[in-house]
Amino acid sequence: MTTATDSNTCDSASNTTLTVEEAIARILAIEHPPLELEHLPLDQALGRILAKPVVSSIDQPNWDHSAMDGYALRHADLRRDPPEWPVSQRIPAGSHPGPLAPGTAARIFTGAPVPEGADTVVVQEICSQDKDKLYIAPEDLARIKPGANIRQRGEDIRAGDHILDPGTKLDPQHLALAASLGAAELQVYRRLRVAILSSGDELVMPGQPLQPGQIYNSNRFMLAGLLRALGCEVIDRGMIPDRFEPTLKALREAADQADLVIASGGVSVGEEDHVRPAVEQLGKLDVARVAMRPGKPIAVGHIGQAAFLGSPGNPVSLFVTFVLFARPLILKLQGKLRGMSSDLLPHPRRVSADFETKKPDKRREYQRARLVPGDDGQPRVQVFPSRSSAAITSLTWADGLVVIPERTRISRGDMVDFLPFSELLR
Repeated sequence: MTTATDSNTCDSASNTTLTVEEAIARILAIEHPPLELEHLPLDQALGRILAKPVVSSIDQPNWDHSAMDGYALRHADLRRDPPEWPVSQRIPAGSHPGPLAPGTAARIFTGAPVPEGADTVVVQEICSQDKDKLYIAPEDLARIKPGANIRQRGEDIRAGDHILDPGTKLDPQHLALAASLGAAELQVYRRLRVAILSSGDELVMPGQPLQPGQIYNSNRFMLAGLLRALGCEVIDRGMIPDRFEPTLKALREAADQADLVIASGGVSVGEEDHVRPAVEQLGKLDVARVAMRPGKPIAVGHIGQAAFLGSPGNPVSLFVTFVLFARPLILKLQGKLRGMSSDLLPHPRRVSADFETKKPDKRREYQRARLVPGDDGQPRVQVFPSRSSAAITSLTWADGLVVIPERTRISRGDMVDFLPFSELLR
């Protein structure tokens, strides 16, 4: 990997050019009132953000229990001669056994409580039972250790332990953990309400015939899908014509309904770009260019109490700017921030490049990429042949983005950063 020098660091089309890190910091600085809290039963809490910690009221396990099917006894009683023990009781899971009589064994099953007085469970594979007598071969006795096959009370969780922290996105395993401790409901943040708008006279909905100069509105479906994957409530405000008054009205109404408004297209300085002046009239807008490819222009601001993000209209640019900029903001607004802002950012994998670049770019590139197995069995990353920000096929071909730093030439075999979609889309 080689780095070229280039003294021209600014884009002449903009008064402000930010690095990706500066743009993320500016976006994360957007203030918004905390979301209201809800109490939800466990079966409705999947994917929500936990607002209050979950503290265990019990030990887990709540009593010593057997990890295997077998026989519970006192380890000291294994020294009997001959090696046989009366079977004094039978303990299935869900029962409440009495104390174990000295010198006897109890037939016990996985998950069943260990009786008072027993300290070892011997697996049934090395045992034999004839009527009411347990037998263990002498050669197996020496292998049995005290405490074998018993899960001790509280070995996983103690009463009073914090088991789930605020900001946790609740996956199935979190719900199972809460249920295992008897929690019937959890306190979570309500869903973030996000209004989306698409700007452009050229846009028509799928299913309608295309007229000359028109294109189907793919951004509407991509934005809605990206937001729902993050657990947001989507308010679809539809398409805005390229006129100022309808744009102003649509943005005002969207801000009244939502915590965050996202508009695709219309934030540049062209004569037909009306989103920018409309937001400036309704609230505050900060437009900057980011030293990246694709997705150079971004707009950040607010309309009343609603945060605002404006993104490029090209679909690939929209996708890349969403996962890099909108996603961390959404996670923060949802209540997922726990300490450093790095908690909100994707964590790249270092992989070997199965491509090369001919010419370094002064902007950081996020190329659509996918992992393939190399000859050595290790993953290598390929890039999509086209860098076009209109090539939606690249997003279905790829399973992530590869990061090519500013002014850097990549040679085959160089180590590069890969951002998998599996992390960027949740």
